[in-house]
Amino acid sequence: MAFQIHGLPATPFQPLFALDAAALADHRAVRRIADASPGYPCRVSLRDAEPGESLVLVNYEHHATDSPFRASHAVYVREHAEPAVLAVGEVPVMLRSRLLSLRAFDAAGMLVAADVVDGRELEPALERLLAGAAYVHIHFAKPGCYAALAVSA
Repeated sequence: MAFQIHGLPATPFQPLFALDAAALADHRAVRRIADASPGYPCRVSLRDAEPGESLVLVNYEHHATDSPFRASHAVYVREHAEPAVLAVGEVPVMLRSRLLSLRAFDAAGMLVAADVVDGRELEPALERLLAGAAYVHIHFAKPGCYAALAVSA
C-alpha cells in the first residue's frame, strides 16, 4: 500500500517567532537555538535544524480527535520553515535516523495498532499498518513526541 508523509502546516507557528520569552511562555513555548544537528527536528519542514538556526519548542495538539486518544506534545518548528512536500513513498532523512513509534488509528480516532521500528525500516511498517488504518502518527520513540503523519496515497 502506497503512503505519503506530511508535516505540520507553518501558519499556526509563524506568529510565535515575533514574541518575547514572556509571551512565548503564555503559549507554553520557548525559543531555542540549534547547537547540533541532528537534534532539533522541525515538524513543518521535516528536517533537522542546522546549528545556529532559531526554533520554537511548543506544545501542539497533534491528535485533535474526539476520542480517548486525543493528544498533544512538544514539537520544534524552525523559524522560516517551509512545509515539507514529499513524494508518495518518500521518507525524510529526519525520520530515517531515529527509532520511531508508529500509532495507527481508525477514522474515529481510535488506536487500532502500534509498532516501534528503526527509521531505516519505516516503509514496510507503514504499508502494513495503513492496510488496516485510516492514518498513522509517527513519533520519536525515545522522547515520545509527535513527528509526522502518514496516510494512504
